[in-house]
Amino acid sequence: MRISVIGCGYLGAVHAVSMAKLGHDVIGIDVDEYKIAELQDGRAPFFEPGLEDLLEEVLETGRLRFTTSMAEAHGSKVHFVCVGTPQLKGEYAANLSYVDAAFSELLPFLSAGDVAVGKSTVPVGTAERLSALITAACPTATLAWNPEFLREGHAVKDTLTPDRFVYGVPAGPAGLSAQNSLDEVYAVPLSSGTPRLVVDYATSELVKSAANSFLATKISFINAMAEVCDASGADVTALADAIGLDDRIGRKFLHAGVGFGGGCLPKDIRSFMARAGELGADQALTFLKEVDSINMRRRTKVVELTRELCSGALLGKNVTVLGAAFKPSSDDVRDSPALSVAAQLQLQGATVTVTDPEAIENARRRFPELNYETNTTKAIAGADVILLVTEWPEYVDLDPVKTAELVADLKILDGRNALSPTAWRQAGWTYRGMGRP
Repeated sequence: MRISVIGCGYLGAVHAVSMAKLGHDVIGIDVDEYKIAELQDGRAPFFEPGLEDLLEEVLETGRLRFTTSMAEAHGSKVHFVCVGTPQLKGEYAANLSYVDAAFSELLPFLSAGDVAVGKSTVPVGTAERLSALITAACPTATLAWNPEFLREGHAVKDTLTPDRFVYGVPAGPAGLSAQNSLDEVYAVPLSSGTPRLVVDYATSELVKSAANSFLATKISFINAMAEVCDASGADVTALADAIGLDDRIGRKFLHAGVGFGGGCLPKDIRSFMARAGELGADQALTFLKEVDSINMRRRTKVVELTRELCSGALLGKNVTVLGAAFKPSSDDVRDSPALSVAAQLQLQGATVTVTDPEAIENARRRFPELNYETNTTKAIAGADVILLVTEWPEYVDLDPVKTAELVADLKILDGRNALSPTAWRQAGWTYRGMGRP
């Protein structure tokens, strides 16, 4: 099939490359000339494991190209809209201006039988509104909503071999036609047994918001248990192991630490609350306010624990923060707990050095006042305390004995509970975890 992908940021670039890998003829469209030039030259404008190699591979086949011209969407039969929905400044609600602009610019280039497919995470009710616009512009074109479920660091795999597909389509022949078109797009993974659910617009929009809210709730639950463990002397890691053996609960996402960040979970749960309020169902999601509050409290907790490790005073202390990205295998620093902690420590008088394998430049643009060092050994040298805040493998695998030779004082705070307390303590370190005695 000939496919257009509108919006070549994180979601769109991965989707365009993956669709070309599946054998489709793909045109990627974005207003950012620099981003388009980089992609067309085989360079991913962000870090995602495996993406750049796959990009080079499919560009060589001739099945993928990139442009800034929306007119080149004409002739594609399926059009994926993959633009961002960031949080509005000063509000919880999502900013839909990019979604609205993308669909508005696409309308003149739709042809009979085309399917416009929303993949962005939007408030429930958005698809119904956009569907009316599409019908008015091209009565035989159809809107479908096909939410994405990518994990940063695993996005290529999650696109090529997803755990499920969800199609939001209208009732009747138009919906069946849109469903058939999406089945053709995803024929390869569907043939391997990937589950597919066909639902109405509203349900498809709610799936992503509900999934992210559940995951955020699970993370904040175990972090709330970490607070109780700190107060009682219990070990939250052992607690998570024990309750995780219950197959109704499971161990995934039960990792106490500094909490979640990134461009999805924080803004998605806030947007979900905002939309529920608009619908008159705000009472149903009041628990998400506490989920959000627990998550933000964890960052303050790391600052407090660092101060304790520094004998009650941060002024003049050299603090090394291991990690800038919100999670490993990513260069995404949006709402990064690591950078939030680093900035708070510096404001309270510490001299903070941040290191990260991939996210230094993005971090520098967001917090230029912090000190950055790409070399881990140099970043650690002379530190009064080390904070592990993003669990990159190279930080988790640090040798406590060799690391002790580099620092000014043997103190480490494990903000992800990713290290072995026994190994570090045996090497002479004062080790503090999150919710661990």
